[in-house]
Amino acid sequence: MYDICCIGHITLDKIVTPHQVTHLPGGTAFYFSHAIGNLPVRYHLVTALAEKESALLSSLHERGIAITACPSRHTVYFENIYTSNQNHREQKVAQQADAFSVEQITGLNARIYHLGPLLSGDIPTSVIETLSQKGIVSLDAQGYLRNVKDGKVYPVDWSDKKTVLPYISILKLNETEMEAITGHTHIASAAQALWNWGANEIVITLGSNGSVICKDGAFIAIPAYKPSAVVDATGCGDTYMAGYLYMRTKGAALEDAGKFAAAMATLNIETSGPFTGSESDVLKTLSAGVSFNTATHYL
Repeated sequence: MYDICCIGHITLDKIVTPHQVTHLPGGTAFYFSHAIGNLPVRYHLVTALAEKESALLSSLHERGIAITACPSRHTVYFENIYTSNQNHREQKVAQQADAFSVEQITGLNARIYHLGPLLSGDIPTSVIETLSQKGIVSLDAQGYLRNVKDGKVYPVDWSDKKTVLPYISILKLNETEMEAITGHTHIASAAQALWNWGANEIVITLGSNGSVICKDGAFIAIPAYKPSAVVDATGCGDTYMAGYLYMRTKGAALEDAGKFAAAMATLNIETSGPFTGSESDVLKTLSAGVSFNTATHYL
């Protein structure tokens, strides 16, 4: 029995800027696994990729992480193209991996299943329904808002949200995803819509403005902690959820779990690449208590 099992594709990422082209592994499963791998928790990764790209898992194997690599005809291949305006990104998908199937997850045994779809077809509803009968299901919904047409990624609404959300115990969204799914810009209104559709515990991340945890009609504003430097924000949301779910497996209260998660995300943004800190590092950041911003004004 594992405490946490993450299900999602590892990706090949090609980052194109006016100055350079970089190739590196990525995806929710990659960043979440590196972060949770630094914490004292029983963890299992289930991913799918082409055999010729199996080296993408080498850094995780070196960490001693338990991995089930399902066969796929292709590995997900993202191209992120930035202009001189770094806020503008064109995203392309050169390859898509095979979707996960019920047969691949039948033998899994964990307390929490964290799902990290990258594209709308990655994790079918049948898989989510089956997992909900086995344990707690946590979902990062970003992939359900991406549709690929002619190799380009386009934002879409999550068409199956009302079917899927009753099976989700913990839902993670950022501010943009929240608005896309619910049509609401105000957190309380958005949370009410998500509750009505079946979601229970909702985590909404707001970048440097902190985060909000919504459950049972309550809203808990979590501060963002001030980083020593902003180096690379890639994977911060995945690192946040690694810390959050780790604390929830320990029985931590929502606020304590959120603060621990926020401190982990701060440490992540201070360096390039996935999270490399330890639980001790996170606790030091918390004890320093230097809040950057708080999400109180969003409520």
